[in-house]
Amino acid sequence: MKKGKFLTLEGVEGVGKTTHLNFIASYLEQVGKKIVTTREPGGTAIAEQIRGLLLNHNDEALSSVSELLLMFAARAQHLKEVIKPALEAGKWVVCDRFTDATYAYQGGGRHFNMGDIAWMEKFVQKGLTPDKTVLLDLPVEIGLKRAACRSVPDRFESEKQFFFENVRQVYLDRAKAESNRFCVVDASEPIEQVQQSITGHLDELLLDDE
Repeated sequence: MKKGKFLTLEGVEGVGKTTHLNFIASYLEQVGKKIVTTREPGGTAIAEQIRGLLLNHNDEALSSVSELLLMFAARAQHLKEVIKPALEAGKWVVCDRFTDATYAYQGGGRHFNMGDIAWMEKFVQKGLTPDKTVLLDLPVEIGLKRAACRSVPDRFESEKQFFFENVRQVYLDRAKAESNRFCVVDASEPIEQVQQSITGHLDELLLDDE
């Protein structure tokens, strides 16, 4: 059986990942692909429990090292239970965040050594990486204003603006370094234009899959 494709969506807070993930899944289903949508951290019962530890405000402060380890613990479970089986079954997996988020948030935001993150990526993922990553990009200030209107800020959303400026910069640096995998989409444009841009990139991936 032909292996499926692995697509990820990335970006700072407020870029509209959930909305565009649903659009991508619907578009791919219309052209006959079997789709699995999921998210990180999370995606399985155990990984969702870890998500709660990572995102919720707790009386005990979560150390940066614990945060990084929990991200990869959730990812290991997610890969084993959801992502790898779906890809092997020929399905296309569309995931809200993946390891690029770890480089951006823990590497850029928390200032972890990128080499340490790369070692953990190699250990957990065994070479599995997304076939295509859509980076929804917009100025941090706009994204935070959007996110503030959406819900009560979680533990990450409560960080200062400079934290997210560092996150955004790492995303852009990674997109430049891996331009064949990344497609950068201006998320400040009207939603119709954003989705038109995404469609163009999806069509290219579909052509490559023929």
